[in-house]
Amino acid sequence: MRKAKPKKRYLAPDPQFNDPMVTRFVNNLMWDGKKSTAFTIFYNAVEMVGEKTGENGYEVWKKALGNVIPQVEVRSRRIGGSTFQIPTEIPAERKVSMGMKWMIGFARKRNGKSMAEKLGNEIMQAAKNEGAAVKKKEDVHRMAEANKAFAHFRA
Repeated sequence: MRKAKPKKRYLAPDPQFNDPMVTRFVNNLMWDGKKSTAFTIFYNAVEMVGEKTGENGYEVWKKALGNVIPQVEVRSRRIGGSTFQIPTEIPAERKVSMGMKWMIGFARKRNGKSMAEKLGNEIMQAAKNEGAAVKKKEDVHRMAEANKAFAHFRA
């Protein structure tokens, strides 16, 4: 084990919305170190969402992310020769990171012309509590609820 925990690295806020969460989202969206491309994709998606919904695209994105973030997850734990799915609370940092990764992952799987268009559609769906990312969150919650009986095995 480590002697000391590594220092937490803080991200610089993004240039347009001045929000470190946007930078974190873009870092997850980025491929092959192409950060400026990732920022362009994100900003185009947010702009498209704003045009289609008639609301502030950034606020819609924040609402969508809030709808995708899970509260509990199941973790496998071996006890006495059998494996149990134990529901556990998720730390705040991991919640956000899971939500972002789900949203981006399901946006990539969508069909559409550009990544900005696919991401925009996923954001709009998530803001309405629909779409694949929200379904994933509900599945995780349902799994945790089903295995609530094993919660006393929590480490």
